[in-house]
Amino acid sequence: MLVFSHSDCLGHVTPPGHPERVERLAAVEAGLEGLALERRDCPLAEEAEVLRCHPAAYLARVAGAVPETGWAQLDGDTFLAPGSLKAALRGVGGVCAAVDAVLAGEAGAAFVAARPPGHHAETARAMGFCLFGSVAIAAKRALDHHGLARVAVVDFDVHHGNGTQDLLWEEARCLFASSHQMPLYPGTGAADERGAHGQVLNVPLRAGSGGAAMRAAYERIILPAVAEAKPDLLIVSAGFDAHAADPLAQLEWEAEDFRWLAARLWEVSGGRVVSALEGGYDLAALAESAGAYVGEMARLEA
Repeated sequence: MLVFSHSDCLGHVTPPGHPERVERLAAVEAGLEGLALERRDCPLAEEAEVLRCHPAAYLARVAGAVPETGWAQLDGDTFLAPGSLKAALRGVGGVCAAVDAVLAGEAGAAFVAARPPGHHAETARAMGFCLFGSVAIAAKRALDHHGLARVAVVDFDVHHGNGTQDLLWEEARCLFASSHQMPLYPGTGAADERGAHGQVLNVPLRAGSGGAAMRAAYERIILPAVAEAKPDLLIVSAGFDAHAADPLAQLEWEAEDFRWLAARLWEVSGGRVVSALEGGYDLAALAESAGAYVGEMARLEA
């Protein structure tokens, strides 16, 4: 299994007390320690990749807001530091490179350990810690650059991937399926949000519902939908903030639930799956959950 990362992602420094902090990457690395993984650097995404989903004016606005020192604030909880743009471009480049590698047959599975996350970034709006919709961009690359007929994106972050949904709303070739706590930030993700072509599938979960409710929802709704779509590639927004210890939500999952998700997503993917880090804000829980998820997928791919 391939793992993509880059030290530039440490350059996205957030203000003291911010949950999306540099230490998250060290926690992920601790969780992956001892696993048999092939390591690769995230390349720096070219501007054209970002423009697959975001307008040039938006990219210019983000680039122009990067401060020389300290922080610039894009919304209530999304900040830019001097190294933030390069970090975000490494994230986009990493997911795109992971797609290229899996489609080239270099591996069946890849995991991208990069930050900032991306699934809240809308077409022309940074929000929820996110600058660019890296998973949506990678889906568009798979479709338009590689010529795939069908791609599926599954998002199991505890928060709804409103940005991914926005960026793929008109994309008939891509199923977007999300499980998430509701009500919760950002307030989107109702079951009746279906996409321009009925290709969006939202599965809200109640606070405190636990891993059993999640597994039932995936077995009953999300996994059959992915199987029916017959995607040529599965891309996963892998947020680990549904863990019971996470400070930002209350779904009460455990690390074994993420291990279960890895097994079921690997199975339904047909052996071609790219996962990208999204949330997860308790460092110990993030390490344990990422290790369980990546370790299980690596075991199954081997």
